[in-house]
Amino acid sequence: MDDGRLRLSLDVTAVPARPVGAGHYTLELAGALAARPDVDLVLFGRRSDHARWRIAAPAAQLVAAAPEARPLRLAWEQLRLASLLVQQSIAVHHGPHYTMPERSRVPAVVTVHDLSFFEAPQWHERSKVLLFKRAISVAARRAAAVVCPSRATAEELARWCRVDAEVFVAHHGVDTRRFRPDEPSPGADAGSLSRLDPRLSGGRPYLLFVGTLEPRKDVPSLVGAFASIADRHPDALLVLAGGRGWGAKEVDQAVDSSGLAARVVQTGYVADGVIPALLRSAAAAVYPALYEGFGLPALEALACGAPLVTTSGTAMEEVAGDAALLVEPGDRAGLADALDAVLDAGVSDSGARGQPGSAAPDRRRRGFDIVAEHTWDASAARHMEAYRCASHDVGRPGGSGPGA
Repeated sequence: MDDGRLRLSLDVTAVPARPVGAGHYTLELAGALAARPDVDLVLFGRRSDHARWRIAAPAAQLVAAAPEARPLRLAWEQLRLASLLVQQSIAVHHGPHYTMPERSRVPAVVTVHDLSFFEAPQWHERSKVLLFKRAISVAARRAAAVVCPSRATAEELARWCRVDAEVFVAHHGVDTRRFRPDEPSPGADAGSLSRLDPRLSGGRPYLLFVGTLEPRKDVPSLVGAFASIADRHPDALLVLAGGRGWGAKEVDQAVDSSGLAARVVQTGYVADGVIPALLRSAAAAVYPALYEGFGLPALEALACGAPLVTTSGTAMEEVAGDAALLVEPGDRAGLADALDAVLDAGVSDSGARGQPGSAAPDRRRRGFDIVAEHTWDASAARHMEAYRCASHDVGRPGGSGPGA
């Protein structure tokens, strides 16, 4: 630490070429931290990853030392990174994706995005379950501080693991320069949508899901709910915007069995610049996930002014609250009622938490209020509290947290 500036390192080796979820979090956090006057930021990245970080965090120092393949990167983190932290005079190291260098004497902060590896291991490949259950357990015991993106995740961490680390809840932010209710120029959104898929260029109403197609997103239930109300809305489309994850075949099966394949638009991975256009033009953004650590697409939908349908009792409700129509996770009939409501303008949506159709403008205004509270600068400030706590916590691998 020099003149109050914290010499902080951030492990950015796990951010893929096409980032989603935790990758976006790491990118945005790096940019916000690099811009702070009280941080001297060092990024540990992959050997081929120079160009991205020069754009995302130009004020940061990049040490491009990690190998490309994930197994080798994990080994590098445990065998090599600890010595690099000392060489770079790092005061606090942040592992933003569950893991930390376990033999390092530099205090570590670790982000635990969710506990799905414990809560529902069937949603993941077995190799990932074994790896991340162990990594989370180690971080909870040995990190100086743990960052969770929601209170729900922090509570689950305490339920599943022995927690000796200090725990900080830091909500994600949303980039309102991109995710905003007005298009950048007249006709820009229509052009983006027509290039993405011609079916989106004719003004037909559509329901939008944004995210990786994986089991915990419960996209098959969304397809089934759409099929049950499709006859009432013959012009409506369902848009599934996201890459294919583990378990995507179940989505294919649901689409095939629905008999509505021509009305289900599967875009694959969508470039970051197109997602706001999709959200602004949607009849509603629908995020029926059974479980999430935070649910950033829900916040991005609110920022674009899109009506939002998501699941109650989850981190998405913690963030969106009364700005969204809420249905129980896995409740296909309730989800169908909510889809029917948002597609049928002027019809009461009293089937969702007793909120009448006239509440939609109020929910939209409330959504903008929520977005104003969720900036990446505010998230970075909360992370700084975790880093300052960790900087006073030395003496064992990862720190000497309470109860050690």
